[in-house]
Amino acid sequence: MMRHQNLYKWLSAGMLSAALLGTSMTAFAAEAWKLPAAGLSMNWTETQDYMEQTMQAFYHPAPGAPKPSAFTAPDGWSYDTFQTEGVTVERLANPKAASDRVILQLHGGGYVGPLHDLYRQMAVRHAVVTDAAETYMLHYRLAPEHTYPAALEDAAAVYNELLRRGIEPERIVVMGDSAGGNLALALSVYLKEHHLPQPKLLILISPWTTMAGDIPSRVYNAERDAVLGKGTPMYAEVENPPSYAKGYERTDPRLSPLYADLTGLPPMLIQAGGYELLLDDSTELLKKAAAADVAVTLTVYPGMPHDFALVMPELQESVDSFREVGDFVDAHMKK
Repeated sequence: MMRHQNLYKWLSAGMLSAALLGTSMTAFAAEAWKLPAAGLSMNWTETQDYMEQTMQAFYHPAPGAPKPSAFTAPDGWSYDTFQTEGVTVERLANPKAASDRVILQLHGGGYVGPLHDLYRQMAVRHAVVTDAAETYMLHYRLAPEHTYPAALEDAAAVYNELLRRGIEPERIVVMGDSAGGNLALALSVYLKEHHLPQPKLLILISPWTTMAGDIPSRVYNAERDAVLGKGTPMYAEVENPPSYAKGYERTDPRLSPLYADLTGLPPMLIQAGGYELLLDDSTELLKKAAAADVAVTLTVYPGMPHDFALVMPELQESVDSFREVGDFVDAHMKK
């Protein structure tokens, strides 16, 4: 239990040093983020060194470093919370959006980490590049106190609340990173099994599609992944029987939707880093989805670790990934 308490404490409060996040956090308190024409670009060795140093600052912030400013919605945007079926939901709305698109964001964190400001910043970025009118973020119940199917029940409750509010499913994009990618995929399978309408699109960022431990990239990228690999706080949560999986086999399709029947799921974009621990979670999902006649796109960003656009949005690869999300949505949804 102590391992989970320490991990939760780190995920809740010890995210990034002020030196890493100060600039972007300040920007979010004023004008909305804009997709830059270019990001930080270096040669291969410099990029790897930069990522290593960045993640060291992430996991081990300097003693006494000032805390980053709290998240503030961009000027002119509304930001509120509500509850549905006991689930707390945060809503961001951009009144200047030219579309009626809606994002349901399912955050990562191994099912043990909460929604925090990095995810809120990511939500703003994705809302900007997709020109979404509304973004919903939920505080689903966390392991080890709440194991499967708690998070799935909460995600389904919020999705159904969107439908009750009169939001047509063809306006909805479900996005999830890491464990949130697992949850997004599991939600889509759940909707199919319960004869409920699918969202228009799934966007899965470094998704954790299987909790089984015999995936090859868990070995060959274990030392390369600066975000999720060996020596990082989250590595044990992935390699050990995951807390959320208590009472279930790790290959159970309810926990590992890679093994579920994917027939009838909406078009999906998968993004992954070439150096990430979960790379084969994405490559195998591509194969399974294509075999089920799902329209699926996978982009692997060479040399990038797990969830790179979340923790290092300033990199050129991250900028490219944001642009790809916007292009993918534009290609499949009208404004």
